[in-house]
Amino acid sequence: MLKTAARSQDNRQTEQRKADQRKDGRDGLKAALAPPKVTAAVDLGASKVTCFIMKPEGVHRGDRTLTTCGVGYVQSRGIRGGSIVNLDEASAAIAQAVERAENLAGVNVQGVTIATAGGALTSTRVTGRVSIGARPIADNDLVRAISNALAQIKLPGRRAIHILPMSWAVDGQGGVRDPRAMFGKTLGVELLVVSVAETVFNTLGACVERAHLQLDGVVAAPFVSALAALEEDEMDLGSVCIDMGGGSTSASVFRGGSLVHVETVPVGGQHVTQDIARGLSTSIVGAERIKTLHGSAIASANEDREMIEAPPRGDDPGAGPVIAPRSLLKGIIAPRVEETLELLRDRLKAAGAPIEPGAGLVLTGGASQLAGVREVAVRVFDRPVRLGRPRRVPHLADAASGPAFTACAGILHRSAFGPREAVSTKQFSSTKLLQPLDPRANPVAKAAAWLRDNL
Repeated sequence: MLKTAARSQDNRQTEQRKADQRKDGRDGLKAALAPPKVTAAVDLGASKVTCFIMKPEGVHRGDRTLTTCGVGYVQSRGIRGGSIVNLDEASAAIAQAVERAENLAGVNVQGVTIATAGGALTSTRVTGRVSIGARPIADNDLVRAISNALAQIKLPGRRAIHILPMSWAVDGQGGVRDPRAMFGKTLGVELLVVSVAETVFNTLGACVERAHLQLDGVVAAPFVSALAALEEDEMDLGSVCIDMGGGSTSASVFRGGSLVHVETVPVGGQHVTQDIARGLSTSIVGAERIKTLHGSAIASANEDREMIEAPPRGDDPGAGPVIAPRSLLKGIIAPRVEETLELLRDRLKAAGAPIEPGAGLVLTGGASQLAGVREVAVRVFDRPVRLGRPRRVPHLADAASGPAFTACAGILHRSAFGPREAVSTKQFSSTKLLQPLDPRANPVAKAAAWLRDNL
């Protein structure tokens, strides 16, 4: 009787294993037959919402260039100062921008990756170290070192959006890019954890869900803007990418080829527009038009004699236009731009950002296109400054290839070429900080999953 029961139990287990194998086979076949997933990037800014779509064949690894198949952008709504203030309006803007890009691309987008400079972006550096036996360093050792580092950090009320290995060390010797197969007694890692407020992350998820899309991830706008605008040499030798958006101005600091710091201030191009509207007693729309056509942050010839016209506020048909010298406009713009850059400079200094002595500045974002901003940045930071544009996306039309579109291009660049992160985007979207890697729970499987997602 006992033997019969045992055989029956074995038969049931065998049938269950066969059923599981058939299910795995069907799932694998479905995955193989499924069409390749397109990458959709959305820059959720205070001035505009932009969407770039790229098909898998748009990645050209030979020369490390990209080809987008659809671009769409609309005026931003429901967003102020880098934060969502009206969920319905913001979700409608996202849906409209994605729909325009879909129409050009001829594809349907299921999920999007959002670039944001809101949520009080902060970065934290943390180190971890583990012992290694008399054997080559393996993938499991990398996972253990990362887990050791993450166990030392607590960020209550915040959500990690990037966990980037800055450098590895073998037996105390730093600067190692890839320690696998090396020999040593100890393995150390230095991580950079970039996080946003948990409430902001959840609000972004709800906003994307209302647009009938899936949130594939949230990325820091200054980080991905740098990926699109910086050259490899600039990342290796040291550089600071300043992303000047409508609602905020943020910076990413690179050294030794890695991101080492992120900083943001809640002041951007829209504040300049509001200053002009107040100073000239004109409307916001009129102030934006004047800023675009005549605005400058530095003095120009004959600016005292050159007059500009601004539409009056309100709808009084008898009210004439506001007429003022161009020098008054410069007197409004220059102090605000200088104050914004000085505030960012002081924040970077107070945070102890590891900026190389010879590091240059690269300006991106729509507000960086204002005349004279580069000259003001040179004076404030006392460093060489250039204007950055999306690189290695050569086919973009002129309307979508300026500094205002670097964040979307950077998301595509990150999706195609990295950099490698210690935790996958899927884990960021599904879990809070900080239990993404547990060496006690099947570390080999964890290592394999990490390598599959990130290499």
